[in-house]
Formats: sequence, structure tokens, C-alpha cells
Amino acid sequence: KIGLIYHQCKFKDIALTRLARWYDEVDKSGFLTFGRVARSIQTHYLDIINFFERRATNAAAESFNAKIKAFRAQFRGVRDRAFFLYRLAKLYA
Repeated sequence: KIGLIYHQCKFKDIALTRLARWYDEVDKSGFLTFGRVARSIQTHYLDIINFFERRATNAAAESFNAKIKAFRAQFRGVRDRAFFLYRLAKLYA
């Protein structure tokens, strides 16, 4: 149902209503696994609902962070920070 909310809802208030209904269903079901997910959604619902304003995610930033981690791992750590930032800028900028 979460996937349907994500794909079908085009407006913020409709998504919020459907998310609240989903949360109530999970709360009544008693499944502990879904309870953790539901609590996480409840904690971050404002950030989640903001997606429906512009339908934008932070996937590009997460991808770039993964590239930086892989680059750093390739050199087994960073000793010279200035040189690391220089190489990073040359490769990914």
C-alpha cells in the first residue's frame, strides 16, 4: 500500500490522508515489523509528505555520497585532505 501511495498520489493532502489510514491499519494489525516502519514514517512524515510537492528525492546526493565512499575506500583512507578534495573535484565535478 505504501507503494501505491507513492505512485498514485499527486497531491500532498491526499497522500497525507492515505498515509494516515495506512498507519492506522498497521497499528491495528499488531505486526511488530510493520510497527517499526510505521513509527519511522510517523517520525518523518513531514519530510515524506514534502516529496509530493515537487516529487523530488535526494537520490542524486545519495549516489554522489556512495561515489565518494568508494573513492575514499580505493585509497584506504585519506591522509592529505587537500589533495583528496582536489582529486575528488577533478574526477566528479
